[in-house]
Amino acid sequence: QVQLVQSGGGLVQPEGSLRLSCEVSGVTLDYSTIGWFRQAPGKGREGIAVIGNFGGGIDRDYADFVRGRFTVSRDSAKNTVYLQMSRLRPADTAVYYCAANHNPGFNSNWRRENEYVYWGQGTQVTVSS
Repeated sequence: QVQLVQSGGGLVQPEGSLRLSCEVSGVTLDYSTIGWFRQAPGKGREGIAVIGNFGGGIDRDYADFVRGRFTVSRDSAKNTVYLQMSRLRPADTAVYYCAANHNPGFNSNWRRENEYVYWGQGTQVTVSS
């Protein structure tokens, strides 16, 4: 049984930083792609970052509006994926989710929700002064 357990999040001031964690069980990261999504109030869920495998190494991609501010990484020993968020803006306020599938690599569709089978419980990130 695949489970994703999220931690982190909370309230942060603009230009601050936060790190989210997603502990994965039931599938190893070498054989899975992990996506990060967020859903702001009144909006749909949007893909913001992804980490998977390619050519024996790690592959990553980001939505343009977080590129350069957010970094996705993983610790294979802990089977945990991280989303380090910096220079946060009020517009980043949302519930953040991690998601997993059984595909080692990803393609240009990684931002679509239906690319993933398993989801974390979500964690609130609020950026406000």
